[in-house]
Amino acid sequence: MPSLTIRIDDELDETLTRLARAQHRSKSELVRDMLRRQTTLDLFRQARQAVRPGAEKAGYLTDEDVFRDIS
Repeated sequence: MPSLTIRIDDELDETLTRLARAQHRSKSELVRDMLRRQTTLDLFRQARQAVRPGAEKAGYLTDEDVFRDIS
């Protein structure tokens, strides 16, 4: 498994340590999960931006417009 080294400030380290302890996980596991979630969210936002012009042309201006037609 590849590794990544980052520098964080003391406050963030303390926060991560507290969260990891509370969840009975390692900081590495916690940060990997956070990165996965953020990466997935960013990819979703990019995809949404890519299809937005076509969706708006087709009359899909809100999430409700989409839900109305697929429900």
